[in-house]
Amino acid sequence: MSLANNVEFLRRLPKLNAINGFGGYGRNLRPNPPSPLVETAGFGANPGALRMFSFVPAELQQPPALVVVLHGCGQTAAGYDLGAGWSTLARHYGFALLMPEQQPSNNGQGCFNWFNPEDTARDSGEACSIRQMIARMVQDHKVDERRIFVTGLSAGGAMTSVMLATYPELFAAGAIIAGLPFGVASNVREALSGMFQSPARPAAELGDLVRGASSHKGPWPKVSVWHGSADRTVNPANANEIVKQWLDVHDLPPAPMSEGPVDGYPRQLWWNADGETIVESYTITDMAHGTPLGTADNDERYGAQGAFLIEAGISSSYHIANFFGLTE
Repeated sequence: MSLANNVEFLRRLPKLNAINGFGGYGRNLRPNPPSPLVETAGFGANPGALRMFSFVPAELQQPPALVVVLHGCGQTAAGYDLGAGWSTLARHYGFALLMPEQQPSNNGQGCFNWFNPEDTARDSGEACSIRQMIARMVQDHKVDERRIFVTGLSAGGAMTSVMLATYPELFAAGAIIAGLPFGVASNVREALSGMFQSPARPAAELGDLVRGASSHKGPWPKVSVWHGSADRTVNPANANEIVKQWLDVHDLPPAPMSEGPVDGYPRQLWWNADGETIVESYTITDMAHGTPLGTADNDERYGAQGAFLIEAGISSSYHIANFFGLTE
């Protein structure tokens, strides 16, 4: 199915009018105050026709780290930055920030095309555009190539899965919020099935999808998974499928090695032979579709409530930055 047909299918499907993951996602977004993000043109061939926005604080940790943040449907880079607080975190802890932005000409709902084969293959489409943006950031800001991370919400979370699978050698870690596993959809109908039903698949099948996306043989990125248990846009069972996918890739057992609450919410952990946490999963009890916000461990607040940016008493952005090793 072509992208044009995909978009037309989305427009014609009545039930999507109430589905925040696609149609109507951005209608509640408010005008944003001036953003610290700066746009860069000419970062490469840009086969996915995305826009590149970034923020680099005056003082950077040494060696410099980079976090790539992917917005959800209907959102902009600046809007998601304001809501999730990433530029505030970047300024506070001294890391560079890259925020790619979708264009309406690519997807009428502003979603990254995480389900389109031409946008989700290595060296192709949107995935390649994001890779080229990262190369520009490495070149311009002397980013340590061992300290590159990626995270995203919803369609941006699904695109985070794409980037971790197609360029696993590039990322030290990633964090997927209300997203989907890599490779479970190649058109809109399959995407909707994954969003609403999340059919269970064998772990080895999920792992093979990642292993088949590149010639990389490891080591593999660490992964943090976040999902609200009351999400009606992206079925929470997707979190289990993402965890299964990456446990198989890392050859880790299905049973968590540790379980316990963080800010009142259950977290599961898996670690390697050296005791380093490799996969973690947060279930945000009774939370709907969105990025959870709250006060961080340092008593700071990052971000602001808005559409799909939900006060939950836990700062996902802070905990993700901590998982990336950026809050030391």
